[in-house]
Amino acid sequence: MKTPQAPHPGFPGAIWRKSSYSSGADAGDKHVCVEVAAVGEDERAVRDSKIPEGPVIRLSRGDWRSLIARLK
Repeated sequence: MKTPQAPHPGFPGAIWRKSSYSSGADAGDKHVCVEVAAVGEDERAVRDSKIPEGPVIRLSRGDWRSLIARLK
């Protein structure tokens, strides 16, 4: 993960970090970047870094680990 990013109105205390696998390369004309934040002790929130105030996917700790395992 890289440097902390902009806050999200629905998660005021969350520290968002851009994935080290996010790229400056583009998909069409847009950069492909994902950010994640710990939300409480047992959840992770994921968002598109191009829209920091936009929609967020919330995952339980187990779902987050499953997602990461599938992506590897």
